[in-house]
Amino acid sequence: MSRQTSYGQKQRLTPVDRFGVWLSMRRIRSTIGTGINKRIADIGCGYHGRIGRLFAEEAEKLVLVDLSLSPELKDDSRITAVEGRLPEALSDLADGSLDIILCNSVLEHLDRPLDTLKAFRRLLAPEGIALINVPSWRGKWFLEFSAFRLGLSPAEEINDHKAYYDPKDLWPLLIEAGFKPSGITCFKHKFGLNTFAVCRTEPEI
Repeated sequence: MSRQTSYGQKQRLTPVDRFGVWLSMRRIRSTIGTGINKRIADIGCGYHGRIGRLFAEEAEKLVLVDLSLSPELKDDSRITAVEGRLPEALSDLADGSLDIILCNSVLEHLDRPLDTLKAFRRLLAPEGIALINVPSWRGKWFLEFSAFRLGLSPAEEINDHKAYYDPKDLWPLLIEAGFKPSGITCFKHKFGLNTFAVCRTEPEI
């Protein structure tokens, strides 16, 4: 059965979750620097949009996408809130309308990750950038131990995982989605527990 709620909608973040969010934000900031005057989307942002909303003050445009979003996000005039299932939720967003796409710990939950990555490529403007974080196969062991043995991670989230990605697993999907090898950097981070990809589109000719 497909999930019906967004991450964080019915449970509080555990210390493990909060540390993971902090590490992700640190990596994002070190990669893109400021979001000033950028059109940014956090796709699969979670119910409270914890990472994406940090760009609300500086972004020219901020789009948050997930199955469901908190009333606080939907009432914020700085935010375009899009509720729905991926990749269909992205269909109404215009081609080339985004400069930065964030996708943190989302692909592993999707039935159609390739279609979602193709949508990212369609949405990015020339010289745009997509930052994608996914758990690695080493991370699988850690996440399952944390969730099923220690109770430090939400078991329902780990039970919803459909794939794990080392760079050799993610890179071919990014190519098939339309990104060029020259624009892709793909590596392990978070102590090898995650894979991170930086995907840049080519300049406009």
